Order: sequence, then C-alpha cells, then structure tokens
Amino acid sequence: MSTNTNTSVAQIATNKYLTFVLATEEYAIDILRVQEIKGWSKVTVIPNTPNYICGVINLRGTIVPIIDLRLRFNLERLDYGQMTVVVVVKVMGHSGRERIMGIVVDAVSDVYDVAESEIKPPPDFGSVISIEFIKGLATVGEKMVIVLEIDRLLNSDELAMIENIAKH
Repeated sequence: MSTNTNTSVAQIATNKYLTFVLATEEYAIDILRVQEIKGWSKVTVIPNTPNYICGVINLRGTIVPIIDLRLRFNLERLDYGQMTVVVVVKVMGHSGRERIMGIVVDAVSDVYDVAESEIKPPPDFGSVISIEFIKGLATVGEKMVIVLEIDRLLNSDELAMIENIAKH
C-alpha cells in the first residue's frame, strides 16, 4: 500500500518559483533560473537599444544586460532607487548558449512550491494583450500569480543584440 502512496507523490512534479511585483501584479519565474538578487546600481547605457534595455553592468567580470520589465510589458516607468531590485537570471541565448541577464522589478516577494499541473494556460486576449511571455497562471494561496516564460522575454533578434553587447 505504501508503494501506491509513494508513486502518487512522485508523480506530482513541483517546482520552486520566485515571485516578484510589477505595478499591482505578482509574477513568478522558475527559481532554478535565478542566479542572484541585487539592489539597483548604476548601469552603463548602450546607445541605439530599445527603451526597455537599461544598459549593462559588470558583475564580477561578466557584462550583464539589464532589462526593465515594466517597460518591456508596456507599464509605466518608475524612477530607480534604493528599493529597486535586479533579479539576475539565466536565459537560453540566441546561439543556444546560456546567457546572464538582469531584470528590473519593483520588489521581490517570496518563493513558492507550485505543481506544474496547477499552472493553467493564459486566456486568449486576442491581439489586445501579448501573452508571448506568459507560461501560465497559478493560484498561490489566495492570489493569482502570472508565471513567466523567462526565455521568451526577448525574441531572437533582441537576444542576438544582447549577446553582441555582452561580447564587447
């Protein structure tokens, strides 16, 4: 009888997700993609890049592009200050190699266990709202969290541009 219990427990795949706030919504990314969380520091601005690319920082010898998720999601810009948080994440680059990128968020919330079966596909909003970055929606406690597909935050051209910036 204990074998059945162990089998059913093993079949429930859960992952840990880091949640963070942008505007009034809570978002989540797979914790295994998070390298570190740091406070805001001045960036080196790169000319001729989209407005949501803040610039780059030197993180222990690695050039890390910084993306403002508020601007990427067409939300209102906020001034950066002591409360601004940068989540350094690993994404699959255009060349198939892992890349490091920083994402600017309003605040980091918590880490939650979420079963993959609890992540529901996002509703279809037509062309009004882009859902390309959204893996799905999950209920955590009494709140709804938007689970992001971190590799889709930038398209292949944008990733190629980021990789090019990181090389120089």
